[in-house]
Amino acid sequence: MRTRRMRAARTARLRCAAVVVAAGMILAGCGGGDESAAGLSDEIGSTSDINPKSVDELREGGNLRLATTAYPANWNTLSNDGNNGEIGNIVRAMLPRSYEIDAAGQLSVDTDFFTDIQLTSTDPMRVTYSINPKAVWSDGSPITWEDLAAQAHALSGRDKSYLIAITNGFEFVDKVERGADDQQAVLTFSKPYADWRGQFAGNSALYPKSVTSTPEAFNTGLADAITLTAGPFIVSATDRGQGRITLGRNPKWWGDRPVLDTITYSVLDSTAWVQALQNNEIDLIRLTTLDDVKTVRGTEGLVVRRAPGNRWRHLTFNGAPGSILAEEGVRVAISKAIDRQGIVNAMQYGLVENPKPLNNHVFLQGQKGYQDNSLGFDPAAAAAQLDALGWKLNGEVREKDGRKLVIRDVMYNDPTWVQIAQIIQQNLAAIGVQLNIDTKPAAGLFTDVIQPGDFDAAQYIYEGDPFPLSSIRQVYYYDPTDLQANYGRIGSPELNALIERTLTELDPQKSIELANQVDRAVFEEGHSLPLMQSDGSFGARTTLANIGSPGLATYDYTKIGFTK
Repeated sequence: MRTRRMRAARTARLRCAAVVVAAGMILAGCGGGDESAAGLSDEIGSTSDINPKSVDELREGGNLRLATTAYPANWNTLSNDGNNGEIGNIVRAMLPRSYEIDAAGQLSVDTDFFTDIQLTSTDPMRVTYSINPKAVWSDGSPITWEDLAAQAHALSGRDKSYLIAITNGFEFVDKVERGADDQQAVLTFSKPYADWRGQFAGNSALYPKSVTSTPEAFNTGLADAITLTAGPFIVSATDRGQGRITLGRNPKWWGDRPVLDTITYSVLDSTAWVQALQNNEIDLIRLTTLDDVKTVRGTEGLVVRRAPGNRWRHLTFNGAPGSILAEEGVRVAISKAIDRQGIVNAMQYGLVENPKPLNNHVFLQGQKGYQDNSLGFDPAAAAAQLDALGWKLNGEVREKDGRKLVIRDVMYNDPTWVQIAQIIQQNLAAIGVQLNIDTKPAAGLFTDVIQPGDFDAAQYIYEGDPFPLSSIRQVYYYDPTDLQANYGRIGSPELNALIERTLTELDPQKSIELANQVDRAVFEEGHSLPLMQSDGSFGARTTLANIGSPGLATYDYTKIGFTK
């Protein structure tokens, strides 16, 4: 979840349910399968395809050209407005994280930023972070324990003035203290927290205290531009009007010198990404259809990179009081009437050896803990349930108390999303439910539409990472004063209690069992419906190295470049 993230692509194990709205969703092609799916595993968590090369094999310098669907609405990805996968991708080369992650989801301390991270006590639970003494922000000031402390406070949820996207377990952090020196932070927890390793990792970067120390700075301080950063790259130029962001080498960087001179992000509608790659305007894009894969394979100088993807499409329902889907039974009935296997067949046939829907809100296929907790496809039962709830057919559409069962499905204006919505539209028409398709541009989709709840159903993408538990509170816990990413405004005290039990269980197997109980409860309350996991296809220049289709792995931005 993170993650989301949608907002155009806001990018989840889930984890930070970073939402991702768009990211290269082109019209899906069906048709006969060919070699496109050959050799593609159906499981995530074991492979990546990034054309690994040693630095000696790369040419010095160069500009990596990437695409994004919208200019950042807020560069603070910890905020509700910035909780977007595409924004997260842009800032990854510029902010500290505690761990590096390999293709199998295994963790190792990112020693550029931390020399050691240890669980130093279990009663009470304490975690000690030792910061690399060389680590500095882009103005030369040191990264200290105060940066961790300010972020822990901001994300704790105790001050509702902070418009946070995720608490990330900081609701369980009682205090953060200075350790042996300014480069050591000691976190003391009021309760155990199972996913403590992910608090400054995955989709959750560390921001400077200047961003997190006050609600004003946190909420709007980075709305126009990012300020202090700490990574191999910094923002060197921006042009909102032209839709361009350029990252250059950070002169204060203490780690390995980056191979690339610059990384340039261009705002470009996702339907134009494939052509931009063909025209040598972009170097790497996400692919979503068999036609895209064939196009890239048929173009000289391009290659398809593919490892099982960590993004997943879903449908969120709006259960706010007064909404057409406020009643749990109606949401559940609609969930049962949607043929998710039919959707995944239409979208991924030829891309994946054995297309199948995602049947879990917490774990991805192939991750430890994944199991099918879904309610199943049963349109007859769905129709009977709506009858029992008083929604009776009146012509082609059901009606109750003079109100027709008409649902407005909101999504990014992209042919793939529309095609999925059209399948759902046909499924629901068969049980007397009318679905209207309402497409929106990427800009403002989350801030102006999804977050305020201006939808009956909404389609967007979550992005996963190796920390699947933190996002269950972010997305499925319901606190009307602190929605985080629960945009459907659906939940219960019972589910909240189960989520807290899951997050405070340190036994890995028990936490997995509890997480699956959470997942089943989320299905049973009709909160949202997972549709399918990404096949993980990317189109890339053949000369591009150490970046591509990463699976669960993180990139080393100092090693990305072009072969000699």
